[in-house]
Amino acid sequence: MKKLSFERSESLYAKAVKLMPGGVNSPVRAFKQVDANPIFIERAEGAYMWDADGNKFIDYIGSWGPAILGHAHPEVVEAVTASLKNGFSFGAPSALEIRIAELVQKILPSMEMIRLVSSGTEACMAALRLARGFTGRDKILKFTGCYHGHADMLLVKAGSGVATLGIPGSPGVPAAVVKDTLTLAFNDIQGLKDLFAKEGSEIAAVIVEPIVGNSNFIRPKDGYLELMRELCTQSGAILIFDEVMTGFRVGLTGVQGLKNIKPDLSTLGKVIGGGMPIGAYGGRADIMAKVAPSGPVYQAGTLSGNPVAVTCGIKTLELLSTKYDFTDLAKRTRRLSLGLKERAEKHGIPLSVDYEGGMFGFMFSVKLPESFEEAAQCNITQFKQFFRGMLSYGVYLAPSAYEAGFISFAHSDKDVEDTLNIADYVFANLSQF
Repeated sequence: MKKLSFERSESLYAKAVKLMPGGVNSPVRAFKQVDANPIFIERAEGAYMWDADGNKFIDYIGSWGPAILGHAHPEVVEAVTASLKNGFSFGAPSALEIRIAELVQKILPSMEMIRLVSSGTEACMAALRLARGFTGRDKILKFTGCYHGHADMLLVKAGSGVATLGIPGSPGVPAAVVKDTLTLAFNDIQGLKDLFAKEGSEIAAVIVEPIVGNSNFIRPKDGYLELMRELCTQSGAILIFDEVMTGFRVGLTGVQGLKNIKPDLSTLGKVIGGGMPIGAYGGRADIMAKVAPSGPVYQAGTLSGNPVAVTCGIKTLELLSTKYDFTDLAKRTRRLSLGLKERAEKHGIPLSVDYEGGMFGFMFSVKLPESFEEAAQCNITQFKQFFRGMLSYGVYLAPSAYEAGFISFAHSDKDVEDTLNIADYVFANLSQF
């Protein structure tokens, strides 16, 4: 195997650090946790990306989830190109917004009414404001290692990029803003019961990643989400499933479909934009009726429902709903995940893996973590070595031990086999990277 070189990316990074904080426009892109400099991507197609040096990579980030059909799917590109000719943005309603709302509602019946926004952060921020406005309460509950965007009230034990950089919260967030943000360890069943017994009547909302993708990949214990649903119902708190990452990814109907649990509100992003910036929140009609202009809870966005982004999302959801089989995707994800574990253990390296649909995670640990606290005990040194080794031979993984990975429908069995062969070599020579 030929090791790749990144001279052009290094040159671009040297320029970028003079113009942008850390040389990037989102922290996790900086490769800081893996003790490397980022590579600069020029194009992507199908399951692959090419960098500024002309290197080709099998991509397991997929733009952090939305490229579920693969990059630049021809039918999606065709639809978006046609939409562009009609204008970039209207600042007025269009029939496209109705179409995407109908598609989402058909797939996720819990979303009786929907409001489009421009990002997952915006969706979570708005959903929590709505929950507070609806209940008349101030306190919210989130879970350690769950990331719901960078709104001030949510930057508490937030996992993902925050954890990657070793930041417990964030400077610039006043203590008064987060005083009503309660936190618990994910999967702490007794802690959840105790907290609701003490403060349930004051909690406006519980927001949770039903499978935690911002602590790598952490599955809920049996009965945990069901208990959460029960406690919220009993106390009058609003249950919010943040399916920005898991929606249409772990299965067409997200975690709520897999677990047959109906949240009061859901937040979406990633896949519903097909790679374009978009998000949405929605749920029970009586709650959503409180959103302006129907109700008093204000939320607005000039680019919400952007016709180009919405067109990209419509075509993606239409294809997912009619032409693609998640069973096949899940088989490929399983093959990759178990293959990584098998090859690591072949070389005496403990590796825990988990997966669902087109989403997977792996940790350099003997035991599969059940919380962020356990995930934080994994062998970060081995992860760094593995990441750098895989990148050197053409496999692009998330540059953080706390991020999930993604497979698209464009990935072939050969892509998976090639990835596992490279992993076998890297595991055998881990200390060299």
